[in-house]
Amino acid sequence: MSKQPAGPITQFIHHHYRHFNAAALVDAADAYSAHMDAGGKMMITLAGAMSTAELGLSLAEMIRQDKVQLICCTGANLEEDVFNLVAHDYYERVPHYRTLSTQEEVDLLNRHMNRVTDTCIPEGEAMRRMETAMIEVWTKADQAGERFFPHEFFYQVLLSGKYQEYYQIDPKNSWMLAAAEKNLPIITPGWEDSTLGNMYAAAVIRGDVKNVHTVRTGIEFMTWFADFYTEITSDSTLGMFQIGGGIAGDFPICVVPMLHQDLQRTNVPLWGYFCQISDSTTSYGSYSGAVPNEKITWGKLGAETPRFIIESDATIVAPLVFASILNW
Repeated sequence: MSKQPAGPITQFIHHHYRHFNAAALVDAADAYSAHMDAGGKMMITLAGAMSTAELGLSLAEMIRQDKVQLICCTGANLEEDVFNLVAHDYYERVPHYRTLSTQEEVDLLNRHMNRVTDTCIPEGEAMRRMETAMIEVWTKADQAGERFFPHEFFYQVLLSGKYQEYYQIDPKNSWMLAAAEKNLPIITPGWEDSTLGNMYAAAVIRGDVKNVHTVRTGIEFMTWFADFYTEITSDSTLGMFQIGGGIAGDFPICVVPMLHQDLQRTNVPLWGYFCQISDSTTSYGSYSGAVPNEKITWGKLGAETPRFIIESDATIVAPLVFASILNW
């Protein structure tokens, strides 16, 4: 199949983005495409509030076009794409969030509007609506003695069509819906640190869910990923496109040193590509701000691994990188 010609965004990026972080963006996007064209696979990681930033506008198409084979994200990103899907019209933007008074913050609390920077998520229409949906699938699985990962419960809800009447955005712009339709594997380390994770804990405390392990989490993700990584890299390499830092990035990248050093599976290849979008400061000893070559010392990347860091705002950079890969 012939490659789609470069669209206006891709042409603009390649013409104007020639130096510094702009050039790093182009280099990273071109290397991503080259990795895929050579038969490689890719994992994208999502930290921060990328779903509330509506990254699904570009990420969903990346999923549909098989530009990503695995996602690792925080529990917040997993749920907030679906919150936006079913309650978008009830969201409120607060452009002047920097100058909000304490009383104005309390007023938002009293209205059950949970603020994420300049965007308020409505508790009733988004969170409680999905709590009802998730309790139904959690309790059903619990009573049947079945156990699933967090995203698999979401897929059950989304693919059932029961909540389609509540959709308030074009469904093609929901990356979770695109992922469900592809049955894309998703790793969610630390899922319990999320709104629905808290709601699940409450369901266990109330006795609605009898087995706390009905939702599979934690170490089970790593044991699953060890097998997945070993299998998917048997005939190609897996790349990693990291948006932000934190657990969404550090958890999955560690599968390689674990396989090599703890399981002695030295035939498993290192990561075949690495890019991180970050605005964290390197000198503070942070993981999120660490330059990619530091990962060589941990046995995560090799000396020859194509590696990039784009030190900028991910809400600006990630859609541009995806647009370039998609030839928009």
